[in-house]
Amino acid sequence: MMGDRFEGHIVQGHVDAIGTIKEIKNSGNSYDVFIEVDKKFIPYIVPKGSITIDGISLTVNDVNENSFRLTIIPHTMKETLFRNYKKGSKVNVETDMFARYLSHIIAHQTASPSLSWSEVDAINASF
Repeated sequence: MMGDRFEGHIVQGHVDAIGTIKEIKNSGNSYDVFIEVDKKFIPYIVPKGSITIDGISLTVNDVNENSFRLTIIPHTMKETLFRNYKKGSKVNVETDMFARYLSHIIAHQTASPSLSWSEVDAINASF
């Protein structure tokens, strides 16, 4: 509800990339899942940021040159599509929404100089 404390991730249900499961390591009380994606998507995958894999909202642990690592708890591994994944499985990836927005804003900023305070005052005085 608007006004309430916000917790969790914001996801949109988009598929930004197709990833490939490169490795799943059972660490005892969790699983490390390594997913490879095209390098062009790495800027939108942020350590400790959100990511969605086949509709499952997760937190990224590490980001490498063309892959990232997730840590999956046993409950998530058992109760989601992760139970079916193995090395080579293809997955739908939705990258971090805020990283995409920031990238878009930065890429579309103009190179024109900003206004000086005297120019701002002159504009205000004309009203």
